[in-house]
Amino acid sequence: MEQFKGQPRLTKLAIPKRYDLRLKPDLSACKFAGSVSIDIDIVANTQFIVLNAAELSIETSSVSFSPRILAIGFEGVLNDRMKGFYRSEKKNMAVTQFEPADARRCFPCWDEPSCKATFKITLDVPSELVALSNMPVLEEKVNGPLKTVSYQESPIMSTYLVAVVVGLFDYVEDHTPDGIKVRVYCQFGKANQGKFALNVAVRTLELYKDYFAVPYTLPKLDMIAIPDFAGGAMENYGLVTYRETDLLFDELHSAAANKQGVSYLAIDSLFPEWKIWTQFLDESTDGLRLDGFAESHPIEVDINHAAEIDEIFDAISYMKGASVIRMLQSYLGAECFQRSLASYIKKHAYSNVKTENLWAALEEGSGEPVNKLMNTWTKQMGYPVVSVKVKDQKLEFEQSQLFSSGSHGDGQWIVPITFCCGSYDKKKSFLLQTKRRETSDVKDIFSDSNQIGIAHSWIKLNVDQTGFYRVKYDEELAARLHYAIENNYLTASDRFGILDDSFALCMACQLPLTSLLTLMSAYRGELEYTIMSNLIGITYKVGRIAAVQDLKLLGYMDYCLGCWIIDDLKKLGWDAKQGESHLDAMLRGEILTALAMVGHKETLTEASRRFHAFLKNRNTLLLPPDIRKAAYVAVMLKVNSSNREDFESLLRVYRETDLSEEKTRILGSLASCPDQGIVLEVLNFALSSEVRSQDAIYGLAVSKAGREVSWTWFKDNWDLIEKTYGSGFLMTHFIRAIVSPFASFEKVEEVEEFFASRTKASIARTLKQSLERVRINASWVQSIHKEKNLAAALGELVHRKHKDSSLPE
Repeated sequence: MEQFKGQPRLTKLAIPKRYDLRLKPDLSACKFAGSVSIDIDIVANTQFIVLNAAELSIETSSVSFSPRILAIGFEGVLNDRMKGFYRSEKKNMAVTQFEPADARRCFPCWDEPSCKATFKITLDVPSELVALSNMPVLEEKVNGPLKTVSYQESPIMSTYLVAVVVGLFDYVEDHTPDGIKVRVYCQFGKANQGKFALNVAVRTLELYKDYFAVPYTLPKLDMIAIPDFAGGAMENYGLVTYRETDLLFDELHSAAANKQGVSYLAIDSLFPEWKIWTQFLDESTDGLRLDGFAESHPIEVDINHAAEIDEIFDAISYMKGASVIRMLQSYLGAECFQRSLASYIKKHAYSNVKTENLWAALEEGSGEPVNKLMNTWTKQMGYPVVSVKVKDQKLEFEQSQLFSSGSHGDGQWIVPITFCCGSYDKKKSFLLQTKRRETSDVKDIFSDSNQIGIAHSWIKLNVDQTGFYRVKYDEELAARLHYAIENNYLTASDRFGILDDSFALCMACQLPLTSLLTLMSAYRGELEYTIMSNLIGITYKVGRIAAVQDLKLLGYMDYCLGCWIIDDLKKLGWDAKQGESHLDAMLRGEILTALAMVGHKETLTEASRRFHAFLKNRNTLLLPPDIRKAAYVAVMLKVNSSNREDFESLLRVYRETDLSEEKTRILGSLASCPDQGIVLEVLNFALSSEVRSQDAIYGLAVSKAGREVSWTWFKDNWDLIEKTYGSGFLMTHFIRAIVSPFASFEKVEEVEEFFASRTKASIARTLKQSLERVRINASWVQSIHKEKNLAAALGELVHRKHKDSSLPE
C-alpha cells in the first residue's frame, strides 16, 4: 500500500457512483465522527482500492468491502483552518469548505473533480441546532438532546461541491415564480441584512434560467453567511456559503460597494446604472498585471499535486479567464455566444468536460475558428502589446509580447482587433494573426479629416476595452487621444484603457514618466468612478516608486493628485445628495480618502470633526459608511506614539461592532499610520485573537513608512503565520502584501535568503511573483532616475494647476 501514499493523482481502477455519508459533529469537543458507504464500479483487475483521506483517524476494523460497496468508519477534528470540516464562531458552528481538494479532510472519498457521484447525507446534531446540506430535508427525528436529519439524494456532482453547515441561524425566505424556495441564513439578529441578497438571488435565478435556457434544477437554494470563511463565496450545489461581507448588507452601516457581490451578468441586467462592465476593467487590469510577469502561468495549467491548486486560484484563473471569455463574446456577438453556451450546457449536463468542448460548441454556433483563436489565449501565458501608427493614411499594426520588466517574449496570439477613428459610428475589426506588420486602410474614414480637424481625427484601438491586450500608440496618435480625453469624446471604458495601458508601458520602461504624467493631467475634472479610482491608485504607485530616489517627487505627485481631484470634491461634497447615483456614493469615499492621504488640510480637519461626532453617536448622519474609511485614514495619519487617543478610539469601535464589513474597514485603515511603533501594534493586533484569521490580511496595508517594520514583523512571526494559515491561499496574501511593495535589488537578496529554507510548493509561485515585482519596481526606479527633466516637468504641472491654499506645498 505504501506505493500509493502521497501520489498526486488517484488510480482509475475503481469509480465511485454513490456515497451514503453520515456525520456526527461534536461542537463542544471540536471533533466529529462519521461513516461512509460508497457504491463503486471496479473497472480493472486490482488488489487495491485507492481513495483520498487526510487528517482522519480510521480503524482497520471499521473498513469492509462487499460486492460494489466500500464501507469505512472514521473520526476527525473540527479544525480552525477554514478548510475541510471546521469550526466557526467560537465553537458554535461547524462548516465545510471542500474546494479545491479538502473533502478528504471530512470523509474518505475520490476527491478529484472528475470522480462525480450522487450523495445521500445524514447528520446527527444537537436538537436545538439548524443543520443544512445541499438538498432539502427528507426526514428529521428528534431523540432527546440529539436529532437525526436525513436529506434527499443529490444529483451527480463532484466532492468539492458537497456542503454541510450546523449552528444556530435565523433566515429570510422568498420563492421564485417557479416555486423554488430561496433562503438567506445568518446569525440571529442579522436577518434584515440578508434581504438585499435574497431579492437579488430570486431575480438572478430567473435571469439565469432565461440566459442559459436551463431551469434551476434543485428544489431549493440556501445561501448562508459564515463568520469565519477564507474566500469570498463557495458555489456548493444548493447551499452556497459566503463570507459575511459578501452576503449581508446593513442599510445603515454598509457602504454602497458592498452591494456589488453578485455576478457581472446579473448586475448589468438588474442594476444597469452601476455600469458594472466599466467596473469590470479593474479586474481585467488585475489579470493583465499578473500576466505581465515572467512567473505568470497559462489559464490552462497542469497540476501535479493538490498542494499546488491554491496558488492558481489567482488573477489569471479568475480575472484573465473572465476577460478572455468577454473578449470572445464581443468577437462572436452576444446573441451567438449566449445561444452556443446554452447548447453547450444542455449537451454536457452532469458530465466531465474539457476546455475544447466549450470551444467546439462556440465554433459550431458561430462558424468562427474559436478553438484556434482561444488556444493562443489559454495555453500560453502573457498577452500582446499591439503597436499602432499612421502612415500614408493607413494604420500599421504589429504585436509583441512585453513583460512588465520591459523584456520581450516570443508569444504570438490571434488578436481580435477593434478600432474607431474619430467617431464610434466608424468602427472596424479584424483578426491580427501574425507578429509582422499588418495594415488597414482608413482613407475612407479620414477622407474629411482636414475639414473637421483634430476633434474627430483620434484613433482608439480595443474599443471599450473588450480585448485582453495593451495598446501602444505613436506620439501623434497619443496626442490626438489626449485631446479627445480632455474634451470627453471617448467612452469611460476607453478613457480607462488609455490611462491603464500608458501606466503599464511606463512601468515596463517603454514610456517616459513625463509622458504618463502629461496624460494624467488630461483627467482633471473626471467624475467616472472606475477611472478616478484607477487614477488615484496609479498616482500612489508612481509617487511611492519615485520617492525611492527623490522624496521631493512624492510631494509633487501628492500635490498634483490633490489638484486633479479637488474639483471633484467640490462637486460631490461630503454629504450624499438626494437621488445621487450609486457610483457617486462610491466615488465620494475614494476622493476623500485620497485627499486625506495627500495631506489636504481641510479634508483632515473635517474628517476629524465627523469622526469625533461618530464616536458620540454611531448612527450620526455626519459619517455614513461610504466615507468612514476616509475619516478613519485621516485620523490615523495624525496618530503617533505620544498622540494615540484616536487610535484607541478606533480600536474601541472595532471591538464594539458586530458588523464584519465595519471591522475590515477599520483594519484596512489602521496601518495607514506613519508612526512605526503604531504600525507594529497594528500588525500584532491583526494576528491576535480579536481578529478573525481571514481578516488579518486587511491589516497588512501599511504605509511607506511601515514597510521595513512589516517585513521585520513578518520574519519574527513566521512560525505563527505558517501554523495559522498553512498552505491556504491566505498565506499567499501575506507574502504578496509584505514583499511586493519593495523596490531594491538588495531587498530581493534579503528575501531570497530568508525563504531559502522555508519555501514549499504551496507558496513557491507566489514568492517568485513577489520577488519579480520587487525587481520590476527596482528597475523602474532606475529608469525614473535617468529622466533628467522629470522634476522640472512635475514642477511645471504643479505650476499650471489652480493653486488651493489647503494643499501642502
